Amino acid sequence: MRFLQGENIYLRPFRKDDFEMIFKSVQDKEIRRLTGTQTFFTMEKIEQAYESFALDKTRMDLVIVRNETDEAIGDLALMDIDLLNRNASVRIALNDEKHRGHGFGTEAMKLILEHGFHHLGLYRIGLNVYHYNARAKRSYEKLGFKQEGVIRGELFYEGEFHDNILMGVLADEFWEANEKWGAV
Repeated sequence: MRFLQGENIYLRPFRKDDFEMIFKSVQDKEIRRLTGTQTFFTMEKIEQAYESFALDKTRMDLVIVRNETDEAIGDLALMDIDLLNRNASVRIALNDEKHRGHGFGTEAMKLILEHGFHHLGLYRIGLNVYHYNARAKRSYEKLGFKQEGVIRGELFYEGEFHDNILMGVLADEFWEANEKWGAV
């Protein structure tokens, strides 16, 4: 089932066979670095987590799939959805280097932001990104995200401290960026 349709990718709900993709991605050294993941997960823990996520009304977890091949290439989540205050947070991961740098992540983010702002009526969506993930930061800025703060030295990874950059986008900033950049 295609939940949100884009030009090159679509977003769909998780299926049980997607757990293997998540398990492999959380073992990948580069994905662990980009996301700051330091915990190791078993397949059982991943299954339990995603089954729990499915019951959580404050989040929406989706798989990113290429239109051309129907290959699952990553996942994203709209989390901490607060309809009263009209805000949420988002996270994304592309699971293989061969899928990065082609605009798939930006397109997936655009789809979930459109859904959040247009269908859920959100006003603000936030995220965090580590300072060394410049490619992701550029993608987020293209979508209208602005740096809102820095938590200095929050992540101790591979023997060094790293800054966590807090970013957010308001609905009007997203629509303005969307008009400026057009289709991603």
